[in-house]
Amino acid sequence: MQSGRTNISSEQLFNAKGKCVTSAKELLTSAKPDKAKFFARQLVPLVMQKNDQDKEDGSGTAIVTRDKTKLKKASLYRVLLLNDDFTPMHFVIHVLQRFFAMNEEQATQITLHVHNKGVGECGVFTYEVAETKVTKVMNFARDSQHPLQCIMERK
Repeated sequence: MQSGRTNISSEQLFNAKGKCVTSAKELLTSAKPDKAKFFARQLVPLVMQKNDQDKEDGSGTAIVTRDKTKLKKASLYRVLLLNDDFTPMHFVIHVLQRFFAMNEEQATQITLHVHNKGVGECGVFTYEVAETKVTKVMNFARDSQHPLQCIMERK
């Protein structure tokens, strides 16, 4: 027996009404419409394996397979602002408030951290969100004629 597959006889397959079924088609057609999707996901592909003897007496063996999907946690990325000597602090505060939904106190603390340490973390996001925020900040800084740099790095 392979992992992920279970051998069961056709007598062990029952529809929602408790009636024994022998094929996936019979199972799906006898189910209520809202249950048919459930059965399709859980029991299909249902493969009937019959040999010559099975054809004569009507018994058979079914193999029910179910793919086990493992969810992987999304990778997180830090969005960082880099210090420069030309971008005014009030512009950095405005960027943090506008693009990272920070209040004035939080934005000021991060701005001072960027000024003193050279780099500051604006937030941690999934890849797509982080990439979008970096792009928006960079475009806004360029349109405002400031050399502010915003980058992302894997956490």
